[in-house]
Amino acid sequence: MNKALSAEVTDRLKSVRWLVLDVDGVLTDGWVILDDDGREIKHFNVRDGHALKMIMRYGIGVMFLTGRKSRVLEHRARDLEITEVHQKVTNKLEYFMEVIGRKGISFDEVAYMGDDVVDIPLLKRVAFSATVADAAEEVLPMVDYVSSCPGGKGAVRDVCKIILKAQGKWEEVAKRYHFPESL
Repeated sequence: MNKALSAEVTDRLKSVRWLVLDVDGVLTDGWVILDDDGREIKHFNVRDGHALKMIMRYGIGVMFLTGRKSRVLEHRARDLEITEVHQKVTNKLEYFMEVIGRKGISFDEVAYMGDDVVDIPLLKRVAFSATVADAAEEVLPMVDYVSSCPGGKGAVRDVCKIILKAQGKWEEVAKRYHFPESL
């Protein structure tokens, strides 16, 4: 279900300096598993995690922005060395406007990936907007790119690769890992 990227969208990707991600349904499959003691369990994809490490290595900041609060996410962020973790955010656009004001970031430097209606206001403001294959139907027409992968199953890796390719950095990744650039 990938939308082809226009030349204008590809050009906007060149200025992206931050990748901001919703968590449940984007970094995870959307399931929240609670054990008998109330401990939360989530599935995270290691390929998505590796892609986040790659994109950070090439100068793109990563931020998690989610409506829920989860210690599991804090552990995952620490594992990936992501320090920008914003939880229990009820109005993502309003909150993010405060964050970018403090950090001196412009919407033109931001790619955002979300999967539900709460994400639409922010998706409509950023330089590049993306979603997962199994996003809420209202989100699909609102974004620049729909990954062929569902949430928690490689969609984040897909978007990281698009950003790195648009910025001319994918060739360096290919050389580092010894595979053909055309992949």
